[in-house]
Amino acid sequence: MTTVPLQNGPRASSPRVLLLSTYELGHQPFGLASPAAWLRAEGADVTCVDVDVVTLEDDTIRAADLVGVYLPMHTATRLAVPLIQRVLSINPQAHVCAYGLYAPVNEEMLRQIGVKTVLGGEFEEPLTALVAGLSAAQAPVRQLLPVISLGRQEFRVPDRAGLPALGSYASLQWPDGSSRVVGYTEATRGCKHMCRHCPIVPVYNGQFRVVQRDVVDQEVANLVEEGAQHITFGDPDFFNGPRHAIDVVQKLHDRFPGLTYDVTIKVEHLLAQASLLPRLRDTGCVLVTTAVESFDEKVLDYFEKRHTSEDFVTAQRLLAEAGVALNPTFVAFTPWTTRESYTQFLMSIHEFGLVDSVAPVQYAIRLLLPAGSRLLELPEMRMHVGEYDPQGLCHRWSHPDPAMDTLQDELFSLVEVAVEAAHPRGQVFDAVRAHTAKALGGELADRLNALPASPRGLPTVPYLSEPWFCCAEPTRGQLEPML
Repeated sequence: MTTVPLQNGPRASSPRVLLLSTYELGHQPFGLASPAAWLRAEGADVTCVDVDVVTLEDDTIRAADLVGVYLPMHTATRLAVPLIQRVLSINPQAHVCAYGLYAPVNEEMLRQIGVKTVLGGEFEEPLTALVAGLSAAQAPVRQLLPVISLGRQEFRVPDRAGLPALGSYASLQWPDGSSRVVGYTEATRGCKHMCRHCPIVPVYNGQFRVVQRDVVDQEVANLVEEGAQHITFGDPDFFNGPRHAIDVVQKLHDRFPGLTYDVTIKVEHLLAQASLLPRLRDTGCVLVTTAVESFDEKVLDYFEKRHTSEDFVTAQRLLAEAGVALNPTFVAFTPWTTRESYTQFLMSIHEFGLVDSVAPVQYAIRLLLPAGSRLLELPEMRMHVGEYDPQGLCHRWSHPDPAMDTLQDELFSLVEVAVEAAHPRGQVFDAVRAHTAKALGGELADRLNALPASPRGLPTVPYLSEPWFCCAEPTRGQLEPML
């Protein structure tokens, strides 16, 4: 795609762009900083507002010619709906663009509430072209840019001017009780895998894109200058391009030897690239997130995860041998989660020594079915699915055993209260185990109650202070404040 240059000239004639983020998993919004660099380089007057941290003033909305709303995940999209409605009620002449991973799959809903342009995939170049077009002529009646763009971009170093300080966001918590300021960036985008439950697949369809190494290097340097002591690489899978990944972190470590970082890597890749795990440790990696999802082989097969429970045990051992902490994530409740399998899930967490490693919310996450989910291709999924919920922005499903739906809802409430009260992870696990035993009763309760009590102190592994909600279906209680 060729970008039309923006018109230069006095500030009064420059296009006034307002970029908004509602939620980005507790990170300073990369999804604002990256396009801001492109737009400012072409002469646009850009204001970035993270409404999760600061108040968006009405006058800021009124001043905008174009409002771009970043939608990287489900929660951010739900929060964006009332925000977009507010923007258009205050400034009905503004051209509203929704961009990011969840924009294309929610295109119909977004256009119904007044969004004029929807951009997914590699959005920086198309967004720049959109602003250029709006500055040069009257807005087109219909969208001319592709909804999904997967072109190979020459990235720019993100421009974080005007965003809240890094200290306003999630931190890395250390086992001794200290914390580190976290900066967030990306070395690759998209993913070459086709996991059926993954929201990346409907947009990238098995493709991934590399951010040039010099851009990542300068971005990390800028984050360190802002106070970052730790970097989270938000790549869907850091080992989609292992050579690129190692080159990036080696250069990072050579320049900033005291800097630590964390990454996300598939179980499959942890095994295939086991020889690289010591390199991660030696360059400052202290934590690897991996989407285990389930210990149930049937669920793993439906999700097309391409690993087994035995593979996970091997990956856990390899990381332990390399001296890198593990942050496993799960989709604990699916239509195929039985009373027996959930009991075994909790017992496996204990047996594998994962109590300190698992964020409490993972015990209650319920499968999310956004528009476009590949799981809807399966008859085994469709038999449980009801109508699409336009408020929840997902396909609702019901468990064949109503008691499992009740258990999930109760455990989510229990975990929410425990996290708010900052209870130790061992205490939360024991509470989840006790509640599950009481709910299920019988022999399953006996097995759960036979487990010894968990430690009550601080986790023995580093962890990020922001819980992982990205694959969780919203409960009715979660929806109410957002409607």
